[in-house]
Amino acid sequence: MSFLGKYYYALDPKGRIIIPAPLRDIIFKKYNNSKLYITNAAFDKCLWIYPLEEWNRLEEKIRPLPRSDEAVKYYLRRVIASVLECEIDKQGRVLIPVSHREDAGIHSEVVIVGQLDKLEIWDKAEWDAVTDPKKVDAKAYETALAGYGL
Repeated sequence: MSFLGKYYYALDPKGRIIIPAPLRDIIFKKYNNSKLYITNAAFDKCLWIYPLEEWNRLEEKIRPLPRSDEAVKYYLRRVIASVLECEIDKQGRVLIPVSHREDAGIHSEVVIVGQLDKLEIWDKAEWDAVTDPKKVDAKAYETALAGYGL
């Protein structure tokens, strides 16, 4: 069971989004309705949402890294410093804090994207821009992915 697919939703007036039923089912079944952790993505203009178990795995990877490394410092400041615990309410919604919406440029229409071990939350216009095949070096990407056997 992994987070898969993309779903289009709108923020409600309070800044909440509905977690799509297939993704909610994974959170309930695989992760025992765990707490969720929402944070800024490291480099993209979107948000990441991790179930507790996956967040703990990420922390385990980060803890032994050298704090003097500039890339590690950036990651700690961008991702770890922005994390907030959240929960799915009885209507299947998660509140996206104002600061997180501002950081990710999320306004009203969002795209919720399954990324195997986490969810990504994108402003629809930003998602459309970063996934436009005309805006990437398709040949270079194809070659790189072929190197991974994809």
